[in-house]
Amino acid sequence: MAASTSNGQQAAQQVVTPQLRQWIIAQAEAGCRPEDVLAAMQTAGWKEDVAIRALEDTMAQHLASQSAPAPAQPTQAARAAEPVVQATAVPEPALSGEPTVLWAGDRQVQVLLTCKLPRVVVFGNFMSDEECDQLVALATPRMARSETVVNLTGGSEVNDVRTSDGMFFQRAENELCERIERRIAALVNWPVENGEGLQILHYRPGAQYEPHYDYFDPSHPGTATILARGGQRVGTLVMYLNTPEAGGGTTFPDAGLYVAPRKGNAVFFSYDRPHSTTRTLHGGAPVIAGEKWVATKWMRQGEFI
Repeated sequence: MAASTSNGQQAAQQVVTPQLRQWIIAQAEAGCRPEDVLAAMQTAGWKEDVAIRALEDTMAQHLASQSAPAPAQPTQAARAAEPVVQATAVPEPALSGEPTVLWAGDRQVQVLLTCKLPRVVVFGNFMSDEECDQLVALATPRMARSETVVNLTGGSEVNDVRTSDGMFFQRAENELCERIERRIAALVNWPVENGEGLQILHYRPGAQYEPHYDYFDPSHPGTATILARGGQRVGTLVMYLNTPEAGGGTTFPDAGLYVAPRKGNAVFFSYDRPHSTTRTLHGGAPVIAGEKWVATKWMRQGEFI
């Protein structure tokens, strides 16, 4: 992109030129997603805040200059004009220096894979076989059909996109949950009290969870009710409690990433804003053979109550 600046320039020197605005409009009209345009600008050297303002202002002015009535469904150009929510602090493992193992307070955890966009880290040996089996045993008598959030009300309901059984433990409900929660907090450097209780899910053959985001969409009426309990979700840790015979991995479609479900391992991902630019669209792939048990921990911005 010709309008990029050198690494030595400061944000104040990054001037949004007419050429850059023309390039942004051309990308939108070509069908490029706004998050991809933003990512391309950042790769070319634009500061995030400058790039966001340039993208929003350019598309807002472009749309305002259009005399034709707006279509019933928003175009790619219209979506590009939607505001990009500012970033917030997120949980983050101590990965400077590219360590192969991390200390999680009571055990060593292996670092098997890291990805920057989306922010994904795969951990090995997060839980022992005995801990996995014990958590399944404690959850089994309380399992029921899994539900999803209802955006209009902030409540939950059974939905065909999620074909698993599940249950929630209260935070620190028992010694095992408390131990795992302390381990997670130490591993990703996030307060225990900012975490929701562990959710246990059971997937039988054919069961899956279609791709979705874990953050709560600010545009939905029910979101305010959900956020009152601790703010936005900013991180997720999925722990594999068994190894299915086939299938059942965690997918990240925007990154072409598939994390195989292996007993004792875990996959962590964070999202610094409730926006698709985080590329944290993910799903639970269908179980092809056997069954899958997982535990999920969601982390909030503030104390979860």
